[in-house]
Amino acid sequence: MIATVPFRISALPLDAFAPLFALSDAELAARGMRRMMADSKPGFPCRVSLVDAEVGERVLLLSYAHHTGPGPYRASGPVFARESARQVQLGVNEVPESVGSRLLSVRGYDGAGIMLASDVTEGRSLEGVVSRLFSDGRVDYLHLHNARAGCYSCRVDRA
Repeated sequence: MIATVPFRISALPLDAFAPLFALSDAELAARGMRRMMADSKPGFPCRVSLVDAEVGERVLLLSYAHHTGPGPYRASGPVFARESARQVQLGVNEVPESVGSRLLSVRGYDGAGIMLASDVTEGRSLEGVVSRLFSDGRVDYLHLHNARAGCYSCRVDRA
């Protein structure tokens, strides 16, 4: 049995999205973004607050570069940000419901951004997968993706 490795989940920074909330729909469209109304819950997971938007809540949908750097695993993809989002700061080993209730793709990277390990798990089993992947000392951080839609969810670091 692998001992639990203390970890911390990080959301995307509100500062990356806040200026966009004031843009008109036409200005968003010109940037390849769109404003939407959540019409189901779950279904519109905010990457800043790590909670699902309430039905009727306004969100932005845009492409976000979540894995930057010069390597072959550089990546961007669609994310939602709630217009009412507040930056979340999670505690050690805290898994928010919007993460823990989904099927997740977990990807482990080294300091150069090279993927060394990956797995798929139900969010409720995330802690065990995080501990197993972090048991390899070469793995510096993890990225979580919602496995069904493929969208980036959040980052995981050792605490």
